[in-house]
Amino acid sequence: MIHESKYPDLKIPQVGIYQYVTSNPNNIPDDKIIYLDGITGKSHTFGEFKHESKKFAAGLQNKLEFKCGEVLAIFSPNQVDYPIVLLGAIAAGGKVTTANPKYKATELSHQLIDSGASVLIVHPEFLVTAIEASREAKFPTSRILLFGDKEIESYKPYRSILIGEREIEPVSYSPEEAKITTAYLPYSSGTTGKQKGVEITHTNIAVNLTQLISSDRKLGPHSRIMGILPFFHIYALTAILHAPLIHGATVVVLSSFSIKTFCESIQTYKINHIYAVPPIILRLINDPLVQQFDLSSVNLVISAAAPLSDELEKEFYKMFKIPIFQAFGLTETSPLLHHSDTTKNAVPGSIGVLAPNLKAKILSEDGRELGYNEPGELWVHGPNVMKGYFNNKEATDAVFDKDGFFNTGDIAFVDEQGIRCY
Repeated sequence: MIHESKYPDLKIPQVGIYQYVTSNPNNIPDDKIIYLDGITGKSHTFGEFKHESKKFAAGLQNKLEFKCGEVLAIFSPNQVDYPIVLLGAIAAGGKVTTANPKYKATELSHQLIDSGASVLIVHPEFLVTAIEASREAKFPTSRILLFGDKEIESYKPYRSILIGEREIEPVSYSPEEAKITTAYLPYSSGTTGKQKGVEITHTNIAVNLTQLISSDRKLGPHSRIMGILPFFHIYALTAILHAPLIHGATVVVLSSFSIKTFCESIQTYKINHIYAVPPIILRLINDPLVQQFDLSSVNLVISAAAPLSDELEKEFYKMFKIPIFQAFGLTETSPLLHHSDTTKNAVPGSIGVLAPNLKAKILSEDGRELGYNEPGELWVHGPNVMKGYFNNKEATDAVFDKDGFFNTGDIAFVDEQGIRCY
């Protein structure tokens, strides 16, 4: 039995990521702040982002002879220049692989080698690890540049090398090219095995942004979003780095989580929309320090990356009177797959509604299609599902069937209200 989304299909964007996020359907003025550092107050307006990212792209091409299809790696915690580097590389026709800043040198080295990265942009705090990884990967030190404005041991800030006066016209893609051209290479272990590069195309991201924005129409230029989730992860990459460029919200960027800084930022900047994970919800419930801050500006929390128990969700609402809706997805689905029903009569926390343009089926271990209330493996099909695992045909073939359905590896069942994951 094939289960389809209850929502009508959305029109699939016919352009590359950069063109899509700068298309400005909501008439955002160029002086609107999109990214704001919650600690230093440094910011980038919509106009500054466009100019800086196109200058970064020009610098890549002129100074480093960066070609279409080359891979740029980012090794950094959250910070306000991250989207300029990320989307500047996309504007130059490149791919971007985002690395977890907590990686050890051997893990970073594996990702650099496996992705074929030719440029590495590093946060100064993690330069030592990056240098060690670059030695293991035989990565040229001349192609390692820093965030920030200080030179460290002959490693130079990217701004001093790449940012000049010239801007490029961002590389564009036909609809067919956008469907097959890889933009991002985040790394995931998938359902099993070692870390693999997940080929996310321009269309995958553009479609998932459309799905994401359609599921939460409350977001707009009035919104202030908490930017605490790690930018290297597909969840934040889509919802926090890309989506605000379309709906015009302001992201308050924090590089690391502490209850004090988190709550101070909500109180200071009147944050009203939070993307979170269950451990953050748990800390907010259990830490008495939270009670010293005014969190009344928050009107919605979206929890994802892991299931949130009914008990925690009810306890959170009891304490703060803030609804939590849950979303479910994977790196391989760019990431949104299904989410709580956000219609007027929905119950917060009830996971289950497939995003638009998606189909799903539940299969038994022996490959039989199951009906209602029969638990089995969840398989999905849609335009936000990855192209495949990078340079790994065996792993790719193992997760797709002959009809193009992707095996999520999750156990789920379908009832009258939607999909329920265990």
